[in-house]
Amino acid sequence: MPLFAQAQGAPRARPALLEDGWQREDPAAAGFDEARLRGIVAEMMNGRTNFHGVVVERHGRLVAEAYRQGRDRTVNSLFSHLRSFGPEVRHDARSVGKSVIGLLVGIALAQGRLKRVDTPVLDFYPEFPELASPERRAITLEHLLGMSSGLAWHEGGEGPDDEHKLMWKWTPVYHPLSRPIAAVPGSVFNYNSGGALLAADILTRATGRPWTEYARTELFEPLGITDVEWVGDFLGRPMAYTGLRMRPRDMAKLGRLVLDHGRWQGRQIVPSAWIDASLKPRLRTGFDDTGYGYFWWTGAAAWHGRNLPWAAAFGNGGQRIFVLPELDLCVVITAGAYGELPVARQANVIFREIVTSVER
Repeated sequence: MPLFAQAQGAPRARPALLEDGWQREDPAAAGFDEARLRGIVAEMMNGRTNFHGVVVERHGRLVAEAYRQGRDRTVNSLFSHLRSFGPEVRHDARSVGKSVIGLLVGIALAQGRLKRVDTPVLDFYPEFPELASPERRAITLEHLLGMSSGLAWHEGGEGPDDEHKLMWKWTPVYHPLSRPIAAVPGSVFNYNSGGALLAADILTRATGRPWTEYARTELFEPLGITDVEWVGDFLGRPMAYTGLRMRPRDMAKLGRLVLDHGRWQGRQIVPSAWIDASLKPRLRTGFDDTGYGYFWWTGAAAWHGRNLPWAAAFGNGGQRIFVLPELDLCVVITAGAYGELPVARQANVIFREIVTSVER
């Protein structure tokens, strides 16, 4: 008998046993109210909202995993299609890739490939001397990581979208670098995928290796993650800012890495201090009482009369990797609701409901 109620067309919700490094634990043994968690997952999987999957992990073991059919499309596709999701099927993670780039910056700093986060961004781009005004030279790598470069940028909502322009520009790094200065760097949060593109390009320049290869050898392979794709833009260039596709249970490995302060199975992959810095909120985002660290969103969830801080990698369409350190809890959510803000908010609500199912 399945652990959770079945969604129509979906496989069992009990976590699959695959040769990918994960073990599983019964919800009650992991400290959950099993009936409540069962109900939350069943409602999510049987509802009309276009959610595709959920993975719940605690103390290093998978507690719940459920998938179903749903309509989906890749970032460069004009049309959606019906797809059956499961534990071995990649899903668009979109801007979760930004959080991956943030982790890679920490690795490069530890290796001495990058020197300091307060390095001016233009130090990496001597080929653009015409951009070297004092105001633009004040923008640092740290400002890119915190979405606070001060560069004028419009992304999402109505009107021309600067993120879309990145996909067809012949020299895409020039587009964000050349935008007008709209605010003092570090003073205002403004979501900017161009900053993630620049951070990935800086990794390539600092390490002497394509950032996709650096991600594979320095982060994914140590975690046993082998099934990863970076969708290309209209000129075939991998998109760090929106192109990531991976299995949800591999997304949970990234969450576990963060919960364990950058360690995986006893090996330090990302410096612990960098994890702390990445999850430290610096500016309010203006989106539902959330803050922002270094390519990681932050917030709080109610639990037994307390507000516990969480951090998360967000991706358009309802993609989420939530980590709640005080409960040692990771929740991954995938969906196909691209550009649908109410569903993004609903994904956050589901996470908060799952938190309430933790008894101890």
